[in-house]
Amino acid sequence: LLVDDDPDIIELLEYNLAKEGYQVESAGDGKRAVEVARTFHPDLVLLDITMPQQDGIETGRLLRELPELKNAYLLFL
Repeated sequence: LLVDDDPDIIELLEYNLAKEGYQVESAGDGKRAVEVARTFHPDLVLLDITMPQQDGIETGRLLRELPELKNAYLLFL
């Protein structure tokens, strides 16, 4: 799961990860990331720290509360 408010960064990461065979979903903000994670159940979340409204730290905290993401890796950009 890619989470960043910069569409260019999302596009670059999405392209390269998909090219390597990874299944990729993305979100442009923290609130949407939590919604996507509830159905996508990612093994890895690449998360921007500086986003408007809900920053990456708060989003990471909310993602960690989801039982389905208990073992997922969170990496901050």
